[in-house]
Amino acid sequence: MAAVGSKLPEGPSEGSSKGLPEGRYGRTRTADEAADRKLKIVGSVLGVLLLGVVGWFGYDYIDGTKVSGEVIKFDVVSATAVEAHLEVRKDADARGYCTLRSQAESGEEVGRKDFRFDQRTDRIDQVVTLRTTSKATSVELLGCHSD
Repeated sequence: MAAVGSKLPEGPSEGSSKGLPEGRYGRTRTADEAADRKLKIVGSVLGVLLLGVVGWFGYDYIDGTKVSGEVIKFDVVSATAVEAHLEVRKDADARGYCTLRSQAESGEEVGRKDFRFDQRTDRIDQVVTLRTTSKATSVELLGCHSD
């Protein structure tokens, strides 16, 4: 109610246009802005999921069953045989094989053998005999792999 003698403004006052007052309740979102926000949320969620999957596979690859081996020494037994002392370190329940190769003085491969291991222990020491086609001068461990 206005005081006696005061004059009421005629017509709409400033800021009292149709709808809510400017800046009082925040601004309204357009349809494009709402869609952009949804896309950002969906993209963020998918990005986090992808990062989790890549992390899982990376961890599994790095922490997978580890098998390593080493040729401790070797002895040339004859012109057709060589014995290699092989040491394998692995997880106790891992199974697999190691590949050994012997070479002649010329560098030619004269023998190759896969040594399988199924023992439930974390360390294996074994002397492996490789048959050769001629006299060997070296024995090399090519690698060990788990099944």
